[in-house]
Amino acid sequence: MAGLEGIGQPRGAGRTTAAPRWSPGFEDERALGVIELFGDPTEDEVVLASLPESAATARRLAQVVILRHWALSPKLTEDAVLLVSELVGNAVRHTGARVFGLRLRRRRGWIRVEVRDPSRALPCLMPVQETDLGGRGLFLVDKLADRWGADLLSHGKTTWFEMRVGDR
Repeated sequence: MAGLEGIGQPRGAGRTTAAPRWSPGFEDERALGVIELFGDPTEDEVVLASLPESAATARRLAQVVILRHWALSPKLTEDAVLLVSELVGNAVRHTGARVFGLRLRRRRGWIRVEVRDPSRALPCLMPVQETDLGGRGLFLVDKLADRWGADLLSHGKTTWFEMRVGDR
């Protein structure tokens, strides 16, 4: 279950090393210009409309930052972009908010992605069955991230995940 007040969930033992299904080698100009359009989520929180199409913007922001600016691996980028999509999807579907915020941080050996929304309802990891058509978002976060959690704020919460990276 997600941590309360900054307590996260350690993960990492079950990480797969299969070849990526998504190739970030091809980027259109729109993806590269996304930081110019929306802001740099490494410098300040980027505020996006709470609409399903904002997930694509959040994914492009994460892709450009992680792969191009931080020069991390395509596999790590693929996993992080998938998890960004899941956290954003939860913020859009379950909070009733008009906007949400996206922030990416890097420190030695780790990246951290944060999605802030005005709801104080904490995310809940539910059991997932093979036949389930939905509800797999936090299951994926739990499996692919090394740690994740949610921090309650005075007005809302920040749901986050962290992944280990090999610093050069």
